[in-house]
Amino acid sequence: MDLAGILLAVVVALVFFFQALTWTRRAKNKRLPPGPKGLPIIGNLLMIGNNPHHDFQRLAQKYGPIMHLRFGLMPVIVVSSPEAAELFLKTHDLVFASRPPHDCSRLISYNQQNLAFSPYGSYWRNMRKMCTLELLSNHKINSFRSMRMEELHGLVRYIREAAAATDVVDLSSMVLSFTTENTCRMIIGKKYDHGDFSEKGFKATIQEGTQIAATFNLADYIPQIRALDLQGLTKRMKIIAKDLDDFLENIIDEHVQSKDGNRVKDFVDVMLGLMGSEETNEYRVERDTIKAIILDMLVGSMDTSAAAIDWTLTELIRHPQVMKKVQKELENVIGMKRMVEESDLEKLEYLDMVVKESFRLHPVLPLLVPHAAREDCIVDGFHIPKNSRIFVNTWAIGRDKRFWANAERFYPKRFIGSDIDLRGHNF
Repeated sequence: MDLAGILLAVVVALVFFFQALTWTRRAKNKRLPPGPKGLPIIGNLLMIGNNPHHDFQRLAQKYGPIMHLRFGLMPVIVVSSPEAAELFLKTHDLVFASRPPHDCSRLISYNQQNLAFSPYGSYWRNMRKMCTLELLSNHKINSFRSMRMEELHGLVRYIREAAAATDVVDLSSMVLSFTTENTCRMIIGKKYDHGDFSEKGFKATIQEGTQIAATFNLADYIPQIRALDLQGLTKRMKIIAKDLDDFLENIIDEHVQSKDGNRVKDFVDVMLGLMGSEETNEYRVERDTIKAIILDMLVGSMDTSAAAIDWTLTELIRHPQVMKKVQKELENVIGMKRMVEESDLEKLEYLDMVVKESFRLHPVLPLLVPHAAREDCIVDGFHIPKNSRIFVNTWAIGRDKRFWANAERFYPKRFIGSDIDLRGHNF
């Protein structure tokens, strides 16, 4: 190591020491939630492996549903029960409504201008309002119904033809392609083309970005070492950010130059129409805003939808008796002469239970996107320091044996007579 590297390491170590000393003094007389002791500087980071939701559940069984850890110099609170989740997400929701600084979102999503990681404030409130009213309204979603059915027919036709030819089908790959093409047509108005993107490919880049966003990045918890890029994540993020920005710039330019007034307006058209509009006098819709929201919509729907379908089909294949009950319900309610329509879904009660059971065992986000404490707060008698990261372990909540008999078993009938919904009202 050269002299400059040695000096940098010494400075970083001293900063660690003084910040840790200051934090320890402040917390000394506070009743923090219970949790395991950590090592100097790195805290509890070595206790967390490739499946943090598993590790958090294991630790919570010893230390309780509100648990304190330390990642680097950052206090981390892990929430592992529905009662605790309600306290953080409902009772004290304004305190924990914000998002922490996040390196991946900063570099890829235009300094956290996306909805998923945007800090709580007027920008987040206004963007959320715009997306709810302009992009995600029932009217707008329903306007793409025929397009979604067209894509679904194509998927079913491909599988039917492959079955007739006794060809092997990579169903996971097909489902991801289906959700990707659906998503792209609704958001950017067309199916992506390999020629429109870098050599790596559109799906691969989105998946890599999603993977990096979910990776424990040391720089998020020890900001002083960010410049060292010890994990090589910053370099990868910058490459992804450049590829995605070039792609999104082309998409916006195509929409600006388009003269086809008869096509159904996609999400990009709607957002471009709001730039400089009097309707948005409360907030400004800029070009980077549009790119950040487009990216959020793409990432938030492609891989997550594919994963949910994948797990549900996997459980049906694992449990042929459940598969037969789903097929029987389809025969009785829909019949064998036509495809299932979206309007039929509310009548398929057993299928609804299957989906709920799949979500319980295999939540798309095992850990919710982390929240950040905007101020010091007392929750259930515990002191939660300002700027703490809050992780809600939905994977552990779905396996809480106090609420779920045979919690590890895939058993859709457990939802018979239940009013639990899928929209976040039931902790």
